[in-house]
Amino acid sequence: MKAFWKGNISAELLYINYGAVQFTAYRLTNQSLKPFHLPNGAEAFISGAVAGALATTLTYPLDLLRTRFAAQGPDRVYASLRAGIRDIRREEGARGFFQGLGAGVAQIVPYMGLFFSAYETLRPLLATLSLPFGSGDAIAGVLASVMAKTGVFPLDLIRKRLQVQGPTLTRYAGGKIPVYGKGVWRTGRSVVRREGWRGLYRGLGVGLVKSAPASAITMWTYERALKVMKEWEEISVDV
Repeated sequence: MKAFWKGNISAELLYINYGAVQFTAYRLTNQSLKPFHLPNGAEAFISGAVAGALATTLTYPLDLLRTRFAAQGPDRVYASLRAGIRDIRREEGARGFFQGLGAGVAQIVPYMGLFFSAYETLRPLLATLSLPFGSGDAIAGVLASVMAKTGVFPLDLIRKRLQVQGPTLTRYAGGKIPVYGKGVWRTGRSVVRREGWRGLYRGLGVGLVKSAPASAITMWTYERALKVMKEWEEISVDV
């Protein structure tokens, strides 16, 4: 049973830090774009893209560690999170923590742009429905996540394939992960050549089962927290 939670510690650290950077950057970018009077969809796309790129870059080492721990089999490559950081630094240098970053940024920019653009479009429409617990925000998050995740999934797959490249490659997943050339384009071509076009969408179902409810909870919580902070601001102004 423990195998289902491989990489959970690095994943939890990733989500906490990623969410903090992402929503802070999204809010600040969104506010800075107000004077330009852009359409709501364009404003949300740009804000989401900027927030996603910044959060991905700053938290990427945790993302890489999460992927490598999840890819471990009975032969454990890293004994612990601390050991993983130590071994990557020693064997691959500082650049080893950013293996596949190009694919990560290339994936997250359109993903977060599409996600927030779809979310900000769907949320007002669902707000007119009488739904319990303000769940219109959650439903908008689910729909936005499904559309964005499906649209950019090949880049997500390429990112994960690149993250496990390196001196420990043969010790992951029974040694069945191929060696890929550097770069997003070369890796994508290699996947198509070996597995066909469907290979670029391997694991999409599992990805949606994970991301859709996570996005629902995240956006519902975000809207509730934003509402509370606005109320606090109004109270402080009145005082």
